[in-house]
Amino acid sequence: MTPMNAFAPVQFPSPMDSGSIPSMPHNLEAEQALLGSLMFDNAVFERLSDRLRGSHFHEPFHQRLYEAIEDHIRQGMLAEPTILMERFKLDPAFQEFGGLRYLADLVDRAPPAANAPDYARVVYDLALRRDLIRIGGEIVREAPQPETAAIDQIEQAEQQLYTLAETGKPSSGFVSFSSALSGAVQMAAEAYQRDGKLAGLATHLDDLDAKLGGLHPSDLLVLAGRPSMGKTALATNIAFNVARNYRWEPTPEGRKTVSGGVVAFYSLEMSAEQLAMRILADASGVSSDKLRKGEIDAADFGRIREAAVEIGESPLFIDATGGLSISKLAARARRLKRQEHGLDLIIVDYLQLITTGENSQKNRVQEVSEITGALKALAKELSVPILALSQLSRQVEQREDKRPQLSDLRESGSIEQDADCVMFVYRESYYLGRAEPREGSPEHLQWQEDMDRLEHQAEVVIGKQRHGPIGIIKLSFDANTTKFGNLAQGQRYDNYGD
Repeated sequence: MTPMNAFAPVQFPSPMDSGSIPSMPHNLEAEQALLGSLMFDNAVFERLSDRLRGSHFHEPFHQRLYEAIEDHIRQGMLAEPTILMERFKLDPAFQEFGGLRYLADLVDRAPPAANAPDYARVVYDLALRRDLIRIGGEIVREAPQPETAAIDQIEQAEQQLYTLAETGKPSSGFVSFSSALSGAVQMAAEAYQRDGKLAGLATHLDDLDAKLGGLHPSDLLVLAGRPSMGKTALATNIAFNVARNYRWEPTPEGRKTVSGGVVAFYSLEMSAEQLAMRILADASGVSSDKLRKGEIDAADFGRIREAAVEIGESPLFIDATGGLSISKLAARARRLKRQEHGLDLIIVDYLQLITTGENSQKNRVQEVSEITGALKALAKELSVPILALSQLSRQVEQREDKRPQLSDLRESGSIEQDADCVMFVYRESYYLGRAEPREGSPEHLQWQEDMDRLEHQAEVVIGKQRHGPIGIIKLSFDANTTKFGNLAQGQRYDNYGD
């Protein structure tokens, strides 16, 4: 590689040199070397990462020159000094730098084309440093202002820093079909080698995994249900199953998840302790009702203690902040993602409790539309699945068939539109238990038989799935420990819809 100061002996005039104001970090020689390489050999442009933009150059004329070179190349035109000169005839800086002679000197002294990516990295790195200084200055200016809460300023700064860090990664842009095909084959190969043969994150509810193919990165999944159907319990079970099976291996970039995953659980309705109590009941097999009331014996306590030790290190992070705004939720997810352990799954309980801000004047339908759109964008940004719980309207109770459908979603338009998958939790035994006939009657005997058959069963109705079939999945359900599991029977699927 040519040393970065190899260009230094050739001094070009610059308006930036004449002031006494301290300059931001920059390297004019690196900028000149890169621009010279591009004009000498336009093919160099294709070897640069598409993250580089004109705004990354420190010298304003260099910014405009890079944008002109880029514009010519992308239009299939030659980008060399004589042709580019026509674009800058009326640019005062062009004349101040020396006009065509300056562009010709850049080409004459251009380093080898193979070194151009190294100069591009220097230009880009210095641009990031200038942005860091800018963000730091904004923080210093805003910190004394009492109008904005300190915690809000911190979250704004975190979001700016996260955005800056993410721009350091090359954007995907267009990829050839062969590259996309190669990636798809690689995903299929990883799924084949993975336990359960899943392409996505396993919930360890076998029939649900078989229907969904696991939880896929960038997908927004909505899990809806009426109160007492068990939607929080099912989401908690999934969170625990994913976190408990977390395994990783080291990579040059950090960690790579091999199985399971790191889970962020936003519990906007229940406290962290209540959520942990449910998980402890699931893991120990001790009734959650007995745990809450303290009606346990020494044997139960022993099982609880053993379960707590076993699951205590599971990477499940709970945020129980009530009235959380979507911007704060996203900022905290980004923060967790950037930490050493990363982030593999986000669960939100529940969607209608998220706000769009303290002083929002929008109606609830507009707010929910903004929230679901933001959740979908966050899933794509962080490349993780997001499972968001949702309420259902009361119109379910007015029908004879209580099984939910898409039209039962509150503010259903945006939820149905933005979600990649919409699922409903349904337990027929809940409604059957509220319709008990008179004891001793023939109807009561039939009712008892139906209750015995249905009491420990639940259904997950997949009403929409963008990447697969819809249908009904039957699961086992233990009301004592609020645990969903796999049914031990041969036929566990029903057709649903068209």
